[in-house]
Amino acid sequence: MEIMLICVSTGVNSIDLIQPDSNVVQPGQSLTITCQVSGYSLTDDSYATGWIRQCEGKPMDWISHQWGTSGLRQNNALKNKFSYSRDTSKDNSNSMVYLRLSNLKPEDSAVYYCAKRTHTEHLFPKTYRWQQNI
Repeated sequence: MEIMLICVSTGVNSIDLIQPDSNVVQPGQSLTITCQVSGYSLTDDSYATGWIRQCEGKPMDWISHQWGTSGLRQNNALKNKFSYSRDTSKDNSNSMVYLRLSNLKPEDSAVYYCAKRTHTEHLFPKTYRWQQNI
C-alpha cells in the first residue's frame, strides 16, 4: 500500500512551493514539504503563513499557522503527526516554511497547501478564508 501526497502552492504570487508536484511514500515513512515564501516577511505580524490539507471527498483540514512573531497555532488533532517550522531570510527573498509529516498512514493521502492570510481577512469573518487556488 502506498500513500499519495500532492503538494500545491496557493496561487498567490508571494508563495512558491518548491516541491515535486506529488510524492508517494510507504506507510510509516516521514516526509518534509517545503514552501518558499517571497514578497512579504514571515516575521511581519500582518500575515500568517501555514498549512492546510484536503483529503479526497472531505472538507479542508487546517494543520497549523503562525502570525509573524507570534507563537505557532496547531490543530490539536493533528499536532502529533505534523510539525511546522520556518527559516527567514534578512531580505525576504528566500524565506522557507516547512511541514514535517511523520508516521504517515493511508488516510494522510491528500492535497497539501501552503497558504497565507492577512489580518483583514480575520477582521471580516464573512470573508475570512485562507488564500488558495484549488
